[in-house]
Amino acid sequence: MRISFAIIFVFMLTSVSAVAQSSSDLPSAPSAVVQQQQQKQAPPPPPVAPKESPQPAAAQPAQAQPAPAQADPKSASASSSVPGGATANDNDAPDNEPLTTFVVGVNEVNVVFTVTDKRGRFVKDLKQNDFRVLDDSRPPEAIRRFGSETNLPLRVGLLVDASNSIRDRFRFEQDAAIEFLNQIVRAKSDKAFVIGFDTTAEVTQDFTDSTEKLSRGVRLLRPGGGTALYDAIYFACRDKLMKEKDTVATRKAIILLTDGEDNQSRVTREEAIEMAQRAEVVIYPISTNISGMKLKGDKVLERMADATGGRAFFPFKIEDVANAFSEIQDELRSQYLLSYKPADFKSDGRYRSIDIVAQNQKNLKVRARKGYYAPRQ
Repeated sequence: MRISFAIIFVFMLTSVSAVAQSSSDLPSAPSAVVQQQQQKQAPPPPPVAPKESPQPAAAQPAQAQPAPAQADPKSASASSSVPGGATANDNDAPDNEPLTTFVVGVNEVNVVFTVTDKRGRFVKDLKQNDFRVLDDSRPPEAIRRFGSETNLPLRVGLLVDASNSIRDRFRFEQDAAIEFLNQIVRAKSDKAFVIGFDTTAEVTQDFTDSTEKLSRGVRLLRPGGGTALYDAIYFACRDKLMKEKDTVATRKAIILLTDGEDNQSRVTREEAIEMAQRAEVVIYPISTNISGMKLKGDKVLERMADATGGRAFFPFKIEDVANAFSEIQDELRSQYLLSYKPADFKSDGRYRSIDIVAQNQKNLKVRARKGYYAPRQ
């Protein structure tokens, strides 16, 4: 019996030791793994760390979501369809079909653009033959789709400058922003989120189609601190709009309410613009500069709008901010959608230019994003 008890005791010690050993062999928590991976890789442009929001569930720290070294733009996205017309959800697909057929890139570029006449009025009745398209200075191999799209679902980020520089007009801008969201967001179709930024970005309301929640998110904003404008745009594009997965085509936009001045960002202006292009986001800045003079920040806003296919607004007085919101709303519902297959396309991560011109009608102006980044394989 003594021998039996000794054997059992040794066996128990061995089991405890094995359990302790297996516990130490378990992988680290996901956040620790992410940190280890980030330390091994060359650091990408630094993420933005939003402040703790009054609504903790809405504001997610940017550090917990690492930026990929090469974020594949949706402009040359992976297809969810299997060649031959079958989709990735087809139950009739053979069990032995290679999984890679679900992620093969189709090299299709989607461009949303706006056409106006010499008086700035939207032109909505043009046909495909009315345009000339160049991708990387060459005509596309094939046009997949063209049409006037007035009802595409919207994915909108409202970014409000909450720095000290706009404190005296902050309340009016809040009211104008709330009115804009109430008018443009359609339940069960559109989604929007609200970010306020000073030294850091703060998500006060995450993606929702509830105008009541969005209004509350705008009211939660409080002015104070410096201005990290570029960080806020980078974060909104990478961590919000790029990661919002939709099964249908959508129109993604950032409405930016700011004076264009930046004194706190860790990413540059061009890095912020590049991230917007990768996420296929159009930026519509509304300048809060009402000095009557064109300042340095206004030129920054023009650059952002021009590079992404948007339009910058410069109200002469604070009351005109509401008019700018109204014009943006009209534009988002008055656009064309073009899908095409580029000629000589290579998945090399290189920037490719886009040029769309209205043929035979020199008085028409086409406004679209200037280009996109091909995915790297």
